[in-house]
Amino acid sequence: MPFTLATWNINSVRLRAELVAAFLREEGPDILCLQECKSPVEQIPRETFEAMGYTHMVARGQKGYNGVAILSKLPLAEVSALDHAGLGHARHIAGQLDNGVVIHNFYVPAGGDTPDREANVKFGQKLDYLTDMRDAFHAERPLKSILVGDLNIAPREDDVWSHKQLLKVVSHTPIEVEHMAQAQDAGGWVDVTRQDIPEGNLYSWWSYRSPDWDAADKGRRLDHIWATPDIAGAAHSSRILRHVRGWEKPSDHAPVLATFDL
Repeated sequence: MPFTLATWNINSVRLRAELVAAFLREEGPDILCLQECKSPVEQIPRETFEAMGYTHMVARGQKGYNGVAILSKLPLAEVSALDHAGLGHARHIAGQLDNGVVIHNFYVPAGGDTPDREANVKFGQKLDYLTDMRDAFHAERPLKSILVGDLNIAPREDDVWSHKQLLKVVSHTPIEVEHMAQAQDAGGWVDVTRQDIPEGNLYSWWSYRSPDWDAADKGRRLDHIWATPDIAGAAHSSRILRHVRGWEKPSDHAPVLATFDL
């Protein structure tokens, strides 16, 4: 059963419901994982998406902050919603397809502006969250699973516009990259995007602070699609839809897609 999956930090699903609908009309993925929905679950405009064929949804939400949702044309059953680091935030939801594949949708804490857990509690929360992800994957190694989301880390040198200039900037510091690598290794996760596109600069996020984001191109690859080794070989056709970042009143993230032949 081939299916195409997309992940997108939408930065308010209610504010940008029409952008989501435009994306679904343009690309028609079977599954769309959203982060930073900024909405209680009951206020997600699911009727809009149901009318387009996305009749299944699992989600966790909270007013004004965080929030994750999986919209699907395919039957999907909720299997977990984890609260790593005990933050009480809506940052994870997992659903299982009829073919047994489990999809984890994560929104890892951004970590604030200062990469020092003593001076910045948000940075410590980010590291603790990643540590709990690692420990959970060690405790129960995932199988037949896909992990997607805004992980708020650009791990490789070519995942950022300037490795040297961003080494002390939250999202690309060595300690964050190491914590992310430990979580990835604990689950045996394969970076599907880089499996398909192994070389070259690749970004999924461009700051709102840049008045001409496209020309400046100071991007970072913060949004990821991973798969467990037993199904990673079935993944292909990875893409980042950069042009969506240029839509009117956009999210600062672009959608990331991959297709799985399962």
